Amino acid sequence: MSSFGGTSSVASGGGKRLEYGRTHVVRPKGAHKATIVWLHGLGDNGASWSQLLETLPLPNIKWICPTAPTRPVAVFGGFPSTAWFDVADLSEDAPDDVEGLDASAAHVANLLSTEPADIKLGVGGFSMGAATALYSATCYAHGKYGNGNPYPVNLTVSVGLSGWLPCARSLKNKIESSQEAAQKASSIPLLLCHGKADDVVLYKHGEKSADALKTTGFSNVVFKSYNRLGHYTVPEEMDEVCKWLTANLGVSSSSSA
Repeated sequence: MSSFGGTSSVASGGGKRLEYGRTHVVRPKGAHKATIVWLHGLGDNGASWSQLLETLPLPNIKWICPTAPTRPVAVFGGFPSTAWFDVADLSEDAPDDVEGLDASAAHVANLLSTEPADIKLGVGGFSMGAATALYSATCYAHGKYGNGNPYPVNLTVSVGLSGWLPCARSLKNKIESSQEAAQKASSIPLLLCHGKADDVVLYKHGEKSADALKTTGFSNVVFKSYNRLGHYTVPEEMDEVCKWLTANLGVSSSSSA
């Protein structure tokens, strides 16, 4: 596993430049067939998830785990925290920080843009990272960021654990705006997983997000629920992620990674 320093990038906050933290890379143990950017939750960093992802039996996947910028976060009363965008309430009903979402989606696309042409690309995450990953998938389908700039990367899959879908209210118009957007939406596989005992991002937000994706033309959505799971992950859930990625990326899984 390797890591490299932060890169300055424009994120929300009145257009002021915010520094992205350290990026951790988990190199594939076998032939490199896919690269996934994985995004941590609010207040976390890329290191903690890279340690977990390194243990998964997916030898053909390279994982890139960036760290979000530290910024004032409304849900913490303006206290600074690592966050992919500003958020007042952890749900799909919250006002959307489109500027912050676009900046983080662009950071993800930038990390994926240097991968070889024959490598399949994906984005996934946990909690606020899941929200950013699902937002990235909607930008890919629409062909544009929220600000109208073209989305440059060809995503193959997106995974969201214990998260929600930002900008759900405007999604239908975006996907119905062109035949190409509708076609991309119907073809990209999305996996959403959520614990019914989640007391941070309530289960109903995950369920509503999956429904919103399905009703706007994302027909390849799998929604998995876990009865006693709170706002964290468990081996059963990660096993599901491994199986789903193996099937949807055409990569192999090994019993001992």
